[in-house]
Amino acid sequence: MGNLDARRDWGYAPDYVEAMWKMLQESEADDYVIATHETHTVKEFCEIAFARAGLDWKDHVRVDPAFVRPAEVDVLIGDPSKAKRTLGWQPTVRFKQLVELMVDADLERLKATVR
Repeated sequence: MGNLDARRDWGYAPDYVEAMWKMLQESEADDYVIATHETHTVKEFCEIAFARAGLDWKDHVRVDPAFVRPAEVDVLIGDPSKAKRTLGWQPTVRFKQLVELMVDADLERLKATVR
């Protein structure tokens, strides 16, 4: 992994697709930021994901300087207030639930291939 302290605004794709659909229902095109307006570190993502799989992330994740971006943006966060105000859109899946959904899907796929 690269920078475990990088903070990102992680969102659920179906929520974002709903936002896009709502944009298309508007009578005039406009620009919107679709985001959750909260940030979490890559480390937090690893902690939740590995815990969901019953593993300790520290036993499996290593920082490799080759993956650390020279011009890293430490914090990326979006402000979806216009989308909320104009479109009535807001995210429905929070960060922890998102990570757990992703891990559960991967574990189900793994079970299907092992059978």
